[in-house]
Amino acid sequence: MKIGIIREGKVPPDMRVPLTPEQCRLVKERFDAIDVVVQESPIRAFSDDAYREQGIKVVSDLSDCDVIMGVKEVQISDLIPNKQFFFFSHTIKEQPYNRELLRTVLDRNIRLIDYEVLTTDAGMRVIAFGRWAGIVGAHNGLMAHGQRKGTFSLPRVGTVKDYNALKKLYNQIDLPPLRIVVTGSGRVATGAIEVLDHLGIRQVEPEEYLEHQYAEPVYAQLKIHHLYQRKSDHGFEMQEFFDHPDRYESIFEPYTKATDLMINAIYWDPNAPIYFTREAMQRPDFSIQTIADITCDIEGSIPATLRATTIADPVMGYDPATHQEVEPYQPHTIDIMSVDNLPNELPRDASADFGDQLIENVWDELIHGKGTMLDRATIAQGGQLGPYFQYLQGYVKGEQK
Repeated sequence: MKIGIIREGKVPPDMRVPLTPEQCRLVKERFDAIDVVVQESPIRAFSDDAYREQGIKVVSDLSDCDVIMGVKEVQISDLIPNKQFFFFSHTIKEQPYNRELLRTVLDRNIRLIDYEVLTTDAGMRVIAFGRWAGIVGAHNGLMAHGQRKGTFSLPRVGTVKDYNALKKLYNQIDLPPLRIVVTGSGRVATGAIEVLDHLGIRQVEPEEYLEHQYAEPVYAQLKIHHLYQRKSDHGFEMQEFFDHPDRYESIFEPYTKATDLMINAIYWDPNAPIYFTREAMQRPDFSIQTIADITCDIEGSIPATLRATTIADPVMGYDPATHQEVEPYQPHTIDIMSVDNLPNELPRDASADFGDQLIENVWDELIHGKGTMLDRATIAQGGQLGPYFQYLQGYVKGEQK
């Protein structure tokens, strides 16, 4: 089997890789029947020469590869017929901007395996950049709030060498009193909380958070049962919520009146209620001034997330009175950080972690073909949608949901 690491082509450019130079060498050493090549690229966090130094060939053409691995969506022009591709396709939520991508995958008889749906038999994801999205997202949210208030300053993550350097910098930061909520309990939220803990911000329980005033920075972690309750009797059952989110309503409103910075780090089902409405954001007692929307569902759980922002320009202002984007850091705005490729700001750390997960959890099944994980993550194969993705038929045809 010959595996090719494709050059990232999405704009804005992404510097991450699915396998670092050292990991490519490790794969070749561990699996005698595997060859790994890398497509030449001027933008990777790891140079072409870094791969060559590990004995990995750098090539211009991947057409003789059996398996092609990338990170972000592969450009339509780079989709080689009859190959097996791994990348984050961003199609499983029927994202309209990637409909043509999936159509092309089907037309070109490509097997598409999406990292996002590689799971254990119990449904747990085995590979993700989530922790790094949480780390960078929390940093960027704090950076934006500090700039808004003028009370503290954090540098752009991309100007710091790596995560270790970032943690050393946190030891030098003295934060003013600040109230933060973090939604979620998965990888993304865990990464965000890492940053808050490194900064010495004290965690308090949600009930305590709402009941007390503080002369120091604090944060509360809100899990799903803190965010929703059943409409009928105000109870909560996790599996029922996953199966029937329409039976639930948001109970987030008290936190909108007690919070300065919201870090949204939880997966949101489009069938679930939003946390708060546009109208609620217009009320005088809506105290949230900055939202780091790491989840970045456009006009989804956070109505003010009108678009994805960029690493180069990470913060936009939202005017609650007009529901329009404006310049950030104004007295009447709520400032939104909604970068959708946050791990790209720590590309070397994020890539190494991702590659470790890929080798540990996926490689044996890829090579030996024993197991069902890859089948469950196959969005398309043989010109047809995979068995777990038949619900995308209407999406491919262009039908409205």
